[in-house]
Amino acid sequence: MMMLESIDRWMNAMVSDEGSGGEGPDVSMEAVVISKEKGMICGNFIVDRLLQTHYPSCSIEWRVSEGSIVEVGDEVLRISGNGIEMLRSERVLLNVLGRLSGISTNSWRWINEAGSIGVASTRKVDWGLLDKWAVHVGGGLTHRLSRDDALMIKDSEVLSARVGDETEDEALSRLVLEIDMDTNSFFTVVEVRSIEQALNVVEIWKGAQTEREGSERVVILLDNMGPRQSSLVSRKLEEKGLRKWCVLEGSGGISLGEVKEWAKCGVDLISTSSINRGVLPLDLSMRFRGK
Repeated sequence: MMMLESIDRWMNAMVSDEGSGGEGPDVSMEAVVISKEKGMICGNFIVDRLLQTHYPSCSIEWRVSEGSIVEVGDEVLRISGNGIEMLRSERVLLNVLGRLSGISTNSWRWINEAGSIGVASTRKVDWGLLDKWAVHVGGGLTHRLSRDDALMIKDSEVLSARVGDETEDEALSRLVLEIDMDTNSFFTVVEVRSIEQALNVVEIWKGAQTEREGSERVVILLDNMGPRQSSLVSRKLEEKGLRKWCVLEGSGGISLGEVKEWAKCGVDLISTSSINRGVLPLDLSMRFRGK
């Protein structure tokens, strides 16, 4: 239901922006959507929902399934319907399908570079859950869909929660100690910016889990620490017998060219908004013909 509601909100906005004007033949027509470059198709059921809701005279025959790889010149879909609605749907359909396919294609590239570690999108998204879906189709991890999905202690929370003369590290330790493990231990993310913070948080987490006879791990988000310092964090945690109590997530300014270095530094995953933001859409074209 979350996904359907998100689709409807985005499609309503796009159709409204596109308007309903323009001339067109009031006759039955057919068209085919062709890929003009290699990539991964994403958005089949989103386009289906778009047509069912806003252009009901149009029907689609998909030539590829969600997550399929297409080459230059491949048919993606065939569409038929009233000429007026066909022309009105063209730009919205291509915008949606092209953008989501561009993100899934980019996600696929990152995953191929990352090897055994995961690649997650962040909550910096332009099209909400639609972006998250495209990352997922490409093989990436969606991380949190909203703030409700997991407790996350970031530097902003730490700084705003400081009491009296507390240092940042002291405030962070206190916030971790105050976590309600029965409610949040299944998925908690703690942002750290130094090796000492990482070790301290995992030590506190281990103590809390041991006391309640739990086995959940905490996600340690290594903020802007880079592959080398992150590798040192992983080694220190191993030396202290703490590594099994956490998931290590590298984040902050990661580029595609650095992914292979990250894959060798001991983290479990990296997270980046580059997987879905600023991504070129897959180049698609709709070609009309009479019926």
